[in-house]
Amino acid sequence: MKSFRITSTAFAQGSPIPARYTADGDDISPPLEIHDPPDGTQSLALVMDDPDAPVGTWVHWVVWRIPPQSRELRPGEAPAGAVEGRNSWGRSGYGGPAPPSGTHRYFFKLFALDVSPELPPTTDKAALLKAMDGHVLGQAQLMGTYTRGR
Repeated sequence: MKSFRITSTAFAQGSPIPARYTADGDDISPPLEIHDPPDGTQSLALVMDDPDAPVGTWVHWVVWRIPPQSRELRPGEAPAGAVEGRNSWGRSGYGGPAPPSGTHRYFFKLFALDVSPELPPTTDKAALLKAMDGHVLGQAQLMGTYTRGR
């Protein structure tokens, strides 16, 4: 599996996510940049989750069918043609960090796929990962943190 990169102009790897992109701010997705997806990529998929949630991993965003030529995800937007699935709140779209206490880590996991999955918008992370099984050409990851009340 080839590695490629995902970065953000809003925060660096391992750094705090600005409040604007959290439930305490505008609750919009941060800007993300995609670098060097593998040859043969037919689509990209993104999962953002928080493994530090007290109830287990909390899913904040699930997006697939991101066009393979996409090199950025603008703040608060999914690219044209992409589909946003269900997060752990049971709704589609982005839900920003809102940890009940302490500092949590938020992982933006980007997958390069050799297919463009046809899935309904009710699809959650588990169903997306199942549909991607055997079709991942490469993976990139960006992690940011957030602490409430700072």
